[in-house]
Amino acid sequence: MFVRLVLLFVSLFLVAGTPLAAGMGIDDARHLLARTGFGPTWAEIETYAALNRSEGGERLLEEARVAASQAPPDWVAVYPPRVKLKALPEDERRAYLKQRREQEQALRAWWLAEMRTTPSPLTERMTLFWHSHFTSALDKVKPPVLMYQQNALLRRHALGRFDSLLHAIAKDPAMLIYLDGTASRKQQPNENFAREVMELFTLGEGHYSETDIQEAARAFTGWTVDRTHGGVRFHPGRHDMGLKTLFGQPGLYDSDQVLDLLLQRPETAEHITRKLWREFISPEPDAETVKRLARDFRANHYSIKPLLRALLNAPAFWHPANRGLLIKSPVEFLIGLERQLALTPIEPQRAVKVSARLGQDLFNPPTVEGWSGGKTWLDAHTLLERQRIARSWSRPPSKTANAQACSQPAKATKRPAGLRICTWLDQFDTGGDWRGQAIRLLVPFAPLDKPSPELPPRQFVRAVLRDPVYQLK
Repeated sequence: MFVRLVLLFVSLFLVAGTPLAAGMGIDDARHLLARTGFGPTWAEIETYAALNRSEGGERLLEEARVAASQAPPDWVAVYPPRVKLKALPEDERRAYLKQRREQEQALRAWWLAEMRTTPSPLTERMTLFWHSHFTSALDKVKPPVLMYQQNALLRRHALGRFDSLLHAIAKDPAMLIYLDGTASRKQQPNENFAREVMELFTLGEGHYSETDIQEAARAFTGWTVDRTHGGVRFHPGRHDMGLKTLFGQPGLYDSDQVLDLLLQRPETAEHITRKLWREFISPEPDAETVKRLARDFRANHYSIKPLLRALLNAPAFWHPANRGLLIKSPVEFLIGLERQLALTPIEPQRAVKVSARLGQDLFNPPTVEGWSGGKTWLDAHTLLERQRIARSWSRPPSKTANAQACSQPAKATKRPAGLRICTWLDQFDTGGDWRGQAIRLLVPFAPLDKPSPELPPRQFVRAVLRDPVYQLK
């Protein structure tokens, strides 16, 4: 009798289409991958759907890398000699500036390619997060090789330890140039880095005084960039070795000791935890949960992986109210289009220009605060521009070719080269509910204007791409 009951129980589950040892499922997998990557493919979603929620997050963390998989441009290996532009003849000056612009675009194209092809999207998402947190920009730094070096530094520490990253970025050549650290001497301390390291990088606004900034600026004096080799140098004679008082504590502080003081403050762990909550969960962090996670963050010596693990396992991350609540950045939108539609990679220089036009010029954030993100990514103009791009990038080579290919079952048709939408549909079971699968892949919930099921494949998918819900994750 017991065996018969078990068999009946099993048969009922099989009829219902629900596996007994189910993982998180398609919708949870899509949510996890959309929040931690750049537009998941159907194959990736199916892989993670077989895992439970905890296993999915753990797999993402285990696959984290400390180096890019794409080889960078050859010129990053050599620091360019210092050039006084005003002393150059006009033609040489123009040639020099042209070469630097080409290198800047090549650097952006390289990183976009890495985001598209990386085996660890979470690593690139975190590298991008730190790029907007520890901001530097080509407009001021100038040599693209220094921005590449900073990018590599951010990737090495992306999921490592925040305290190590903070100490490393304080002596990064691009950061020293960007926040005027190279000009800071004991006779005239520059306060830019001292102010931003407290307001933006660690404590957050309101947790320090002007005196704290002034005293910290004295401690950060003496560091310069070696303009011949691109490294940093410390000049004891330019450093203020006098007594300084920070947060009411007197001491003969140097730059590292000031950073350690900031790391001892609970506000630093809370500030970083709050920013990561906004990056992965919702625009409004839960204050009590943030305090609890921040305490653990400090207790774990500022290890980033345990904090991310806690965020990805938090009930708030999986709560239905927080799904589809975040807006894709321009980079996420563009890379997601390429990955989810299996597009032939868009010409890199074109993608670089489109990203900048949409408001995210890689290696050149608009201010020291980085990109504000959230609702600032979209307005009437950028939404229409995104819809135009989605329509343009998913366009087949010709209406005739599209009609021929899309009029027959996907598996039986030889696709014309570059016929993007129909080729993309090959990943689905076209004999089943491929329209439902397409919607579940592309959007976090039902489109506001659900396309008619009578539409042919290409028009159906493009209608989903044009829906405002496609801009959410």
